[in-house]
Amino acid sequence: MADVALQHSELALLGGNKAIDIDDREIFRWPVVTKAHEDAVLAVLRDGNMSGTDVTVKFQKKYAAEIGMKHGWACNNGTASIHCGFYGIGIRTGDEVICPSLTYWASVVPLFSLGATPVFADVDPETLCIDPASIEAMITPRTKAIVIVHYCGIPADMDAIMALSKKYNLKVFEDCSHAHGALYKGRQVGTFGDASGFSLMSHKSIGVGEGGIMFTNSDEVLKLAMWFGNYDCHEQILKNTDLEKYIGPPAGGYKYRMHQLSSAFGLVQLDLYKEQFKEIDAAMKYFCKGVDSIDGIKSIQPNWSENTTKGGWFVPLVHYAPEKFGGLSVTCFVEALHAEGCTVCGAGCNIPLHNHPLFIEADVYGQGRPTRIANLPASAKIEDYVRELPVTSKVNQRTIAIPRFTRYYPDVIDKHIEAFHKVAKNYRSLLNRDKKTENKGGFAVSKRKSCA
Repeated sequence: MADVALQHSELALLGGNKAIDIDDREIFRWPVVTKAHEDAVLAVLRDGNMSGTDVTVKFQKKYAAEIGMKHGWACNNGTASIHCGFYGIGIRTGDEVICPSLTYWASVVPLFSLGATPVFADVDPETLCIDPASIEAMITPRTKAIVIVHYCGIPADMDAIMALSKKYNLKVFEDCSHAHGALYKGRQVGTFGDASGFSLMSHKSIGVGEGGIMFTNSDEVLKLAMWFGNYDCHEQILKNTDLEKYIGPPAGGYKYRMHQLSSAFGLVQLDLYKEQFKEIDAAMKYFCKGVDSIDGIKSIQPNWSENTTKGGWFVPLVHYAPEKFGGLSVTCFVEALHAEGCTVCGAGCNIPLHNHPLFIEADVYGQGRPTRIANLPASAKIEDYVRELPVTSKVNQRTIAIPRFTRYYPDVIDKHIEAFHKVAKNYRSLLNRDKKTENKGGFAVSKRKSCA
């Protein structure tokens, strides 16, 4: 790594000059739209074929082949792919499903409409992916499945998780919306469980504008998923099966197919993403090497083996140790980074779900008790499902969402490395100003002041 000209002068928050004094917007632009993308989308548009299926079928077949899965089904968003995947693997009323609390809500909330009860597990303190030991502690006779989230691009411990699946005869669904192209010991995430779902919205590592896709090797899972959430187009799947008589309306009443402008964009993106990911990987490793030299900052990277990777580095994080900075809150540290011009950082990560009112008190469907337990026996109490998760509860005080560089421009990246070093070097000047604002997550530090 090139030497960084660190000028540990007065912090910009306190009146000094910014560390980042250049226009750095190009290094974060995503997706990279090419003429090939434009031509593919315009061809569908000019043909008036936006609501057809032919381009989408090509996209889902190409993507499935790319990761080595038998079936892919493209949906209008990632949440839809998860919803149909849950139905496809057999999650039904009264089932318990073990999920990480540290995730975006779409990994969990679709369980409500299936009458299932989410049971939250803790995460591994290093990877922030679901902890297999916590999973096992949550298993009951009602447990039907485990939801895995390869969180912020880090592959979860799939060896241990699949061993639990086999031991307890549980289904496994992988939410790979953060981890497109990531490898676990040389094998792509999304290929281990009974089914997997990927969000394909614009800023995801493989973004198509808006969309999602579900993968499975099971004919039965695909049949049920499409029966549940596909409109008319599932005739090809249900014909000559026991569900043939149901051809027509989707069983769940959901019309979840992807529109073909996204499919056309996605076909081009599948040709480009490997080379694009190489540049992202080089840029991010360069940055992480630069900030990992700070005592109290540690990038979060895969630790299972050499051929385990982060794919497209979606929402990369670093561990932040406030005790190394005199107890300085992560919110104040990040506010100082923003002042230095590093405005793409955020304090913490997702809002943990296990203490969220939606999972404790909300009666979504008017059933007279919290939706989370509404389909369990009357003896079930919400208190039985509200547990403390010590690692998850502290995550947002101890992580920083770092910039995701999509171009390998060392001179620009050096400026961001300098911003981190400058704030770390001058943290003492912030201690008396720190309001110790509690960070509940959601990457929202820029909306509030933490340093007076």
